[in-house]
Amino acid sequence: MLASGSTARARMLEQAGIAFTVDVAAVDEEAVKHSMAAETRNPARVAEILAELKAVRVSARHPGALVIGADQMLDCDNVWFDKPADRQGARAQLLALRHKTHRLTSAVVAVRDGRRVWHHTEAAKLTMRNFSENFLDGYLDQAGEAVQTSVGAYQLEGLGSQLFLSVEGDFFTILGLPLLALMDFLRENGELVP
Repeated sequence: MLASGSTARARMLEQAGIAFTVDVAAVDEEAVKHSMAAETRNPARVAEILAELKAVRVSARHPGALVIGADQMLDCDNVWFDKPADRQGARAQLLALRHKTHRLTSAVVAVRDGRRVWHHTEAAKLTMRNFSENFLDGYLDQAGEAVQTSVGAYQLEGLGSQLFLSVEGDFFTILGLPLLALMDFLRENGELVP
């Protein structure tokens, strides 16, 4: 059971041959992030808490099921970024990330009967190139509304790759789910064939 409405996460699981169903948790992520900002400036901890909260909420509706929750945080210069609401927000966000290194932290949590049974957090560092505003406008034209579906306003697996100078870290983590660690956990627990 996947407690996420992310099409990227669902696509990763499907392409890896993992059978699952989706049940999206109703979580006010902004409220959680706001309250956590006062407590901690650790994006890894916030991603983990959000992932667990989603999984616990869905677990309550599916007794006995293994529920996977995931979340991702983007931070650059101690500023947390969210999915942009529109093209203008995406443009502002990409300009703020231009010619800088940012960190994408992805957390995945497995919950059964309301209790966390496993978790994993992983981070990747991405450096955007110093692209021109002319390039940026062309990118936004081509990408369209897809820029609103990811925390960084880009999809590294597609057109967004042109924004970058360097990438350090696991590809699946960048997409929002530390898939290799998750599959290892699923194998160890009899959910996948070892």
